[in-house]
Amino acid sequence: MPSSNADIDHLPGKMTLLGNRQVRTLLIVIAMIVPFEIGSFLGFRAPAWVEVPLFLGVIGWFGHGVILSGLKSLARFRLSNINVLMTVAILGALYLRQYQEAAIVVTLFALGEAMESFGVEKSQTAINALVERSPKTATVKGGGERLPIDQIQIGQIVVIRPGEQIPLDGEVTEGSSLVDEATITGEPIPKSKHIGDAVYAGTLNTQGYLEARVTRDAKDSTLSRIIKLTAESAEKKARVEQFIDRFSAYYTPLIIVSAALIVVIPVVILGLPFEKWFTQALTILIIGCPCALVMSTPIAVFSAIGNATGRGALIKGGRFIEVMGSIKAIALDKTRTLTRGEPVVSDVIPINGYSTEELLACAAGIENFSEHPLAQSIVAKADEMDVAVNDFKNFQSVLGKGVKGDCLVCSDSHHCLGSIRFVSEEHAVQDEVVKLVEGFEKQGKTTVVLSSNKAVRGVIAITDEIRPESRQVVSELRELGIAPVIVTGDNGASARYVASSLGIDEVHSELLPDGKVDVLNGMLKEYGEVGMLGDGVNDAPALASASVGLAMGAIGSDAAIENADIALMGNNLLLLPFLVRIGRAAKSTIRFNITAAVATKLLFLGLAVAGHSTITLAIFADVGVTVLVILNSLRLYSFE
Repeated sequence: MPSSNADIDHLPGKMTLLGNRQVRTLLIVIAMIVPFEIGSFLGFRAPAWVEVPLFLGVIGWFGHGVILSGLKSLARFRLSNINVLMTVAILGALYLRQYQEAAIVVTLFALGEAMESFGVEKSQTAINALVERSPKTATVKGGGERLPIDQIQIGQIVVIRPGEQIPLDGEVTEGSSLVDEATITGEPIPKSKHIGDAVYAGTLNTQGYLEARVTRDAKDSTLSRIIKLTAESAEKKARVEQFIDRFSAYYTPLIIVSAALIVVIPVVILGLPFEKWFTQALTILIIGCPCALVMSTPIAVFSAIGNATGRGALIKGGRFIEVMGSIKAIALDKTRTLTRGEPVVSDVIPINGYSTEELLACAAGIENFSEHPLAQSIVAKADEMDVAVNDFKNFQSVLGKGVKGDCLVCSDSHHCLGSIRFVSEEHAVQDEVVKLVEGFEKQGKTTVVLSSNKAVRGVIAITDEIRPESRQVVSELRELGIAPVIVTGDNGASARYVASSLGIDEVHSELLPDGKVDVLNGMLKEYGEVGMLGDGVNDAPALASASVGLAMGAIGSDAAIENADIALMGNNLLLLPFLVRIGRAAKSTIRFNITAAVATKLLFLGLAVAGHSTITLAIFADVGVTVLVILNSLRLYSFE
């Protein structure tokens, strides 16, 4: 199954700029007007009976909405409306009988608006793809026809055949299959699902027959919450965008006043020709239109969010993209973040002449009676190595210490398995065993010792396995100039071992949730902007304290999605440096957009004040920089 971004690209109706009907129509009209404009520059003009109806028709067709909106705002003295600038400029050009220029103003302004709409729609494609993929109906077990998903209740059993989407969040009650969860997690490798496993709405059953008991209704499914939160994120504006909105409210009236003064001072006070300075005033109104400035941020932000959503990162607002591009340090929880959060046997050391197979056969045999995660890791290791486990009787669990039992295979039947202190209570323990245990504990590993009446049979070391991608992520963060810091509640030895393995210098361990908050507050004072990546449940206070909180493996977790600013829906740790990079790319794109917009306006305002600008140049400059800003922002959608 392709990746999520590929899926989006292959949706029906993939958007292209020239495929947009309104954009295509406007380009045709502009191409028709340009020869008239070129002829005018060369001193040739078409007869009035050709020009006037043609250009007035173009103005009426494409500009009536703008003109009506502008006139209404003028009547109410709402000068902050951008359409006011365009309306005055269009009517002014008509007054001067510059019909070509008025038509160019209308069509290029309409083209800018059409491209703006296209840009916003394109940048939200990932959200639209999620909506389009959202299942609408489902088959309830025992019923023949498909029902709308909002009519299906929690607890009902739904049937999912091969090739069908899973309609609602649920738990598998029958069957097994591979399920493609790329829609939610961005992970292209299908997940194996069996009885008791969770499945999520909008994911795809690729192979087998499944039945699942519904655990959430339609409006509360994981997919529905992702769609809702992603849509809401578009309304949580970036800090730059909020500033521009406030700026525009004062900027537009200022441009109108400036244009009026350009006419009043030269004409009324200095007695200079009216038509020339009225033309300059019109150029100020046109170049003063803040379209490019207003669009400098939102399309860039939406494009970045759309890109990240397609990869499995749920971002709750544009400002968090900005912050990801600004962080100087990141606090990393250890368990289930840098490590898998599941105990695995790392070392099996037989001693006193016993073999690895003999050690595991007895250790796994006695641990078969226990449900403890450490016990299950030993049983799993024996299974992995195809070791036949020995049968035991008289099993006894000693709380907090270990287990005892009698092996039905070994001649020396009584066995103890547990901590070295527990074993030494009944059996002699050599110095060699003590040194082995101490060495493993320095590596942050948990050790269990197996002994019989005759002798210690061996030592088994268990660890929380470091994710293979953790080293790459830490390395990439360092290359990006970001300091990685481990902030964990786990014991110091384990935290220091993981830090040493990954090349992390700063470690804070054995912390309660409020202790993590204290560490985060210290980091904020030292670094300014700081991120926090945790599992989203016990790290909730720290996630809230950071400049931006990221939850790892948030799929299906209410706490993770709600507490984090960014929720990584799968377990893809490599998204972390990607989010930093796209955050920086978004910031640099916004800076470029604002700089280009402001520089262009200042240049042409200066030319207008000096009396050297023209309406045509102002039009092309304003629309040109708007188009540049939009196209530059859309690049973030395909940022790798």
